[in-house]
Amino acid sequence: MILQRFCCAWAVFLLLAAAPARAADGDAALLAAYDAFQDGNLTKLEKQAEAIRGHPLEAYYDFWHLALRIEVADAPEVHRFLSRYAGSRVADDLRARWLKELGKRRDWSRFDVELAPLVLDKLEVRCYAWASRLAQGDRSVLDAAHKLWLEPIKLPEGCDRLMEDIAALGALSEDLAWQRARVQMEERRRSEAGRALEYVPEKSRPSTATLRLVAKKPERVLDRLLKKKKALAHRADRELAVLAMIRLAGIDPKRAAEMLEGRLSDSVSAADRQYLWGRIALESARRHEPEALAWYERAGRDALTYEEREWKVRAALRAEHWVSLRDAIDEMPIEAHRDPAWTYWYGRALAELGRPRGARAHYLRIAGEPNFYGLLATEELGDYATLPKETHKPSDEDLAEAARNPGLRRALELYRLDLRKEGRLEWVYTIRAMNDRELLAAAELARRADIPDRAINTADRTQQRHDFELRYLAPYRDVFSAYAKEQDLDEYWLLGLVRQESRFIADAKSWAGARGLMQLMPRTARWTARKIGMKKFRMSDMTDVETNITLGTSYLKMVLDRLGHPVLASAGYNAGPGRARRWRDTKPLEGAIYVETIPFDETRDYVKQVMVNAVFYALLDGKRTSLKERLGVMASKVQDESEDKDLP
Repeated sequence: MILQRFCCAWAVFLLLAAAPARAADGDAALLAAYDAFQDGNLTKLEKQAEAIRGHPLEAYYDFWHLALRIEVADAPEVHRFLSRYAGSRVADDLRARWLKELGKRRDWSRFDVELAPLVLDKLEVRCYAWASRLAQGDRSVLDAAHKLWLEPIKLPEGCDRLMEDIAALGALSEDLAWQRARVQMEERRRSEAGRALEYVPEKSRPSTATLRLVAKKPERVLDRLLKKKKALAHRADRELAVLAMIRLAGIDPKRAAEMLEGRLSDSVSAADRQYLWGRIALESARRHEPEALAWYERAGRDALTYEEREWKVRAALRAEHWVSLRDAIDEMPIEAHRDPAWTYWYGRALAELGRPRGARAHYLRIAGEPNFYGLLATEELGDYATLPKETHKPSDEDLAEAARNPGLRRALELYRLDLRKEGRLEWVYTIRAMNDRELLAAAELARRADIPDRAINTADRTQQRHDFELRYLAPYRDVFSAYAKEQDLDEYWLLGLVRQESRFIADAKSWAGARGLMQLMPRTARWTARKIGMKKFRMSDMTDVETNITLGTSYLKMVLDRLGHPVLASAGYNAGPGRARRWRDTKPLEGAIYVETIPFDETRDYVKQVMVNAVFYALLDGKRTSLKERLGVMASKVQDESEDKDLP
């Protein structure tokens, strides 16, 4: 593991040339200490102490050492660390860990003093802060805590302990417990639903086995409940039926609708009926089923969640029912009207309904913004996307200031040792409050150090001064150009896809296991290698630029040939070709509508950004292109889709 990290090639530029020479044994000791920290092995960590003293990342050793001992640490030791490394990412992280420990100890007087200097908002620390206020009799935190309880997330330990405190005060009702169980079942988190129901009286609480059956075979549970002599006469049975209906809607919304219209119609309350119609409509809209809009009408307007309202808009969009689309956006909260997506589609609805002046007013609100809907709005106004008139390049003084920044220097050291996660956290913490001038200097620093992901992401944050050459870097451009020609791929689209996949990091590895510049999964890489006759392929070859681009462009070309359009191929590259094909409609569908109605949030945002990237890469080559033309029209579905089955 340690030796593997030394494979990262490093381009040290003049501004950092004066940095002191690093001893190889110090680097090795630091990496060994990092591994010990990850393993929670304090003894192994301490063996590296002497070799690390004086290393540019000594702060990290001290942080790891104290973090592993935080449960037995005392205030003076913590304060010495915080004072020595004041203003650094590790100091803020250590402070957060110390606050969590103080929260566990219920040392509220010390907790309140230590909380104020914390920079980053940590949910678990926030929960302990509410617990501190609650312990002092401040019940005003209950509203915020109840809202958190109903969020569709798994709560960390500190938040669980806050809820225990609230329950001890009698302020976590059975109603709230059942509500959280519903929210967690919506997210397919059966175990979290079970944890929420620990706050329900034991006689009313379903067993773990019953909840397991709800998650796997909800209709069987409903059958059992409805066969009881007094079907759904008790609240526990009614609540269990609702949980089962939530799961059934997720599995088969049409069957859930049949149940709600038939056997369950008189057995649940009017409020629960509306709630369940909202869930059925949402799941149906995600599946692009034509009944979705009708089921939304049965859900009413007032009880819908924000997510359900978004998918009501998308259901109307998919049907190209412009009156329903306009009305659905009107029903959304006021903050949603600032979202470029709904601003654009509201304008489109007005245009389709014969109100061009209203449409123009909406387009003008977002035109010129360098995002998917900003570009589309610009084109609706008869213009095309352009690059900023002025490009800001950092001065020598700006670069020298960036090179002296302690946080950026630490981040560069971490990247040098291929501690990418730590380097990214250090970098993001350091640039969090930078102005445009400082951001562009930091981005250029990253570019010269051959860290394209930091260069791109940092340049992407500017508000007034911009450098789109940094935002849209294209490392290995000659290699991509050659393979784009060989595979007959649009080079700008290819670059846009790789920018989104890996930010041009050759040895990138995702949490799911995708590797390299074009982020191929191992199975896909092996399959493609066999298909193109690549001999003696090994997964370790995926960090080789030529190998990765060879396999990635070959696979992308196969996906494009099967699906027939870059939008479909982009969706297929991210979520699988079969899904991308199934997401088409029974009629030809405008590309922008197809993209907005992709059921997966990640894939929807991915495709939008890939297509925008392609526009800007073309612009940087002096070629103005239309996003709307790139999006085109998706062909209608065909019955036989068996040709997808051999594509991974």
